[in-house]
Amino acid sequence: MREDSKDRVKAHWERETCGTRYGRGDDREEYFDEIYRSRYERTPYLREFARFHEARGKRVLEIGVGAGCDFRSWVENAALVCGIDLTEAAIRLTAEHLAVKGLDAEEHELRTADAERLPFEDRTFDIVYSYGVFHHTPDTSAAVAEAHRVLKPGGELRAMVYHVPSWTGFMLWVRYGLLAGRPLVSQKQVVFEQLESPGTKAYTLEEAKALVALAGFHRVSVASRLCSGDFLNVRPSARYRGWPYRMIWRWWPRWLVARLGDRFGLNLLISATRR
Repeated sequence: MREDSKDRVKAHWERETCGTRYGRGDDREEYFDEIYRSRYERTPYLREFARFHEARGKRVLEIGVGAGCDFRSWVENAALVCGIDLTEAAIRLTAEHLAVKGLDAEEHELRTADAERLPFEDRTFDIVYSYGVFHHTPDTSAAVAEAHRVLKPGGELRAMVYHVPSWTGFMLWVRYGLLAGRPLVSQKQVVFEQLESPGTKAYTLEEAKALVALAGFHRVSVASRLCSGDFLNVRPSARYRGWPYRMIWRWWPRWLVARLGDRFGLNLLISATRR
């Protein structure tokens, strides 16, 4: 059953690699520059969280490379960078991204692999980075444990998983809970059913801390942050382009979201250290 779930997750992201919705240029360099610029404009705190500049002289693993934006940033800073993704589409796209930008192929490694079964020896990396990936794999605990295994002692995990309660969870609850005649359904359940790939998970702050601590990490730091989805400052997918959704996009109370701050942000930023 778990492998069937993983196949569905893989199929979802093979159809549309994360972030590619924001690239429109016909010229390939222009295309990659568009998605690269959009990533950091839509998530202005991402560079501060990732701390790419701290990777100089270090070995970095990125779990879930997507369109290669963060992978490019790691390659520009780290001594050695390995990247994995469950999908062939992401690996091809990231390889092209780096080639178009003239980055040396000898300084990085890309391969399709499963976050729950990493193809690396114990204690290999100084930093393991995974932004918005762990919550998609069926056995998130196994993926976090694998991140711990391949880190060197003193190495750091930097990851983002989805958070509840959140504005995005509330929107999904209104659409697929309240308006669907299921007012008692939880935000977690509608996220699981409706947000991105099938079976997407979301965590409270305490659940996320426990998840990481159970894998053996210490010095665990967890904080929720608003994202562009909470503000509806995102380019909608095909399923959300009808006239009712256009009205929601227009009238969404972004001022209220901003005023209430990060407490109900979808993104849950995790930093933790291997002993």
